[in-house]
Amino acid sequence: MGATTIHICQECGFQTRKWLGKCPECGKWGSLVEELEARPVPRPGVPAGARPLPYPEIAPSDAERSSTGIAELDRVLGGGLVPGGVVLLGGEPGIGKSTLLLQTASRMAETGRLVLYASAEESAAQLRLRGDRIGVRSRQLMVLPETDVDAIVAQARETQASVLVVDSIQAVRCADLAAVPGSVSQVRECAARLLALAKSAGIPLLLVGHVTKDGALAGPRLLEHMVDAVIHFEGDRHLAHRLLRSLKNRFGPSDELAVFSMSESGLCGVTSPSEMFLAERPLGAPGSVVLPAMEGTRPLLVEVQALVGEPVQGSPRRTALGVDPNRLALLLAVLERRTGRSLANRDVFVNVTGGLVVEEPGADLAIAAAAASSLEGVPVPERFVLVGEVGLTGEIRAVTRIDARLREAQRLGFVGAIVPASATLPAALDGLTLHPVRHLEDALATALAAPRGGSWSAGSLARR
Repeated sequence: MGATTIHICQECGFQTRKWLGKCPECGKWGSLVEELEARPVPRPGVPAGARPLPYPEIAPSDAERSSTGIAELDRVLGGGLVPGGVVLLGGEPGIGKSTLLLQTASRMAETGRLVLYASAEESAAQLRLRGDRIGVRSRQLMVLPETDVDAIVAQARETQASVLVVDSIQAVRCADLAAVPGSVSQVRECAARLLALAKSAGIPLLLVGHVTKDGALAGPRLLEHMVDAVIHFEGDRHLAHRLLRSLKNRFGPSDELAVFSMSESGLCGVTSPSEMFLAERPLGAPGSVVLPAMEGTRPLLVEVQALVGEPVQGSPRRTALGVDPNRLALLLAVLERRTGRSLANRDVFVNVTGGLVVEEPGADLAIAAAAASSLEGVPVPERFVLVGEVGLTGEIRAVTRIDARLREAQRLGFVGAIVPASATLPAALDGLTLHPVRHLEDALATALAAPRGGSWSAGSLARR
């Protein structure tokens, strides 16, 4: 019987026997490509003949995590690599994915573990150029310039590697398939075979994944479901720092964040990212507000800037960098309706410095205060932080982990904070004065009337 062909969407993996101009699953035009139908292969999962067991009789796992040698990467992974765990690292070209994994492989090899680095995109000589720059020396790091997935699996078993790195999953291929490397069929099949190796041999597996022009991981969505953890490199290639964010983690927090600094010798973890984000903050400038944000379990102090222009004819511009544009439009409407500040005919620009994207609603109060400060030309005191969610009626709502946010502000020498009155506030924080408010009007009147660098008086909290 001859091989049959199917048409597969290169965006979402939808399959059909006939060609369609538009994928009915994801709506993309011209994304269906004809490929030979892949033969079924064993998938890792429950062993054949397995029987159900009562939950208390399941033997607990005694497997210990292994450190990558890079503290910030361990933080995102939840403490290190899990035996048999599969991690997918995505990010834009040139952001530093290969550099980070080569550093990780080198650090783990220096502890005596045999690390197999399968380089499917670069030759061994090209990899050596990067390795010399970041100080790779260990003979326990084995480099395999190979694109055939079966050859990679065979070498991993033959060398009895403790860790396997594949750079990248879109560049390796399965000889049994006629599709080109990077296609949906190839990515799915190669990932399945590597995953079977990791689960059967208990080898931690690190995969590099490409991203699309929209910033999403390339390949079928099935790839993200197959792996145990998905981490993503973010940041502007023109800036010195990079953000490593956890998007999925079966063995740890799924919203953790790590910060790296790019240097000539590679990527270095930033132990105090709040200080880095606030290092160039202008003091006493209208429109500048410090927000104690939460990224996973880590509190981060970031600067929110706003610039409100003069009245304009026609439609005013609303530009948001690092915050949701729809959220900005909502907050500007609340500012105008609930506090009487006219913004309907003014340009408004809001930016979170350092390239950080803040999605939590706790940033509402800082954004609103920055816009009001720029509009009135009155600076918010530089040693204060503002946090809280703003409702449509102008009420200030509680946010999560308020204690961790305030302790980070206290550690960096801030002396005051405007916080939601409905939040469960810590009993006492030496040197940090808390000022709970219930309404946006109260918060703005307090912040814009406070003396620069000083503290507020109790009388200033009265409803105006």
